[in-house]
Amino acid sequence: MTIDEELNLLDQQLRRLKIEYEIFFNNPAKRPPTDVEWKVLTLIRKFSDGSRMSFSQRFRYNEMAQRYAVQADLWRKKMRIREEGYRRPQEAILSVQGVRPPEERETKHRPVYGVSRRAGTSTGDEPFTVQCSDAAAERDKVESLYKALTAAKQKSGEKTAGSLDSFAAFVQKKTSQIRKEHGCETVVYSVETKDGQVKLTAKAKS
Repeated sequence: MTIDEELNLLDQQLRRLKIEYEIFFNNPAKRPPTDVEWKVLTLIRKFSDGSRMSFSQRFRYNEMAQRYAVQADLWRKKMRIREEGYRRPQEAILSVQGVRPPEERETKHRPVYGVSRRAGTSTGDEPFTVQCSDAAAERDKVESLYKALTAAKQKSGEKTAGSLDSFAAFVQKKTSQIRKEHGCETVVYSVETKDGQVKLTAKAKS
């Protein structure tokens, strides 16, 4: 089986796992889909180093691994609520809707590929920033910026960005341009949402 075929299988198993958990949480007599989850985890661990994958395959894998991590966190919380019962009204909302109440959202974020998040905008969303010196060599950072921009546009209902390759070419050209104009080594890119509109900015690092 090729890598693409195994990634297709992982995507199918993720979709199946989500459906199985929805059935499980809506039916007290059901058992958790541990067999399906084991298959998903096996595939995720198999490709965790990313050494045998192309850039596009690694991008697809990272998206699915991140999707599983988010869903698994939600399932764990719902499982705890199911076992211990509702201690607060917000937990009943979590169990029924499958979403975390706004006041319970985490305020700290782990850096991804050396990317940091800065506090505060007018909409409450945090800007997503990347420091880039050589876009061609720092593909992971470009990929992270692309994912942040795409997610922000999807959230705001805007048309999503083009392909990853075209975006990487744009970042590479823009980085070279700004470094030449300002005589700097590093360019700081930022994705932020203000007044419902997503903005991608680039500036020289002083």
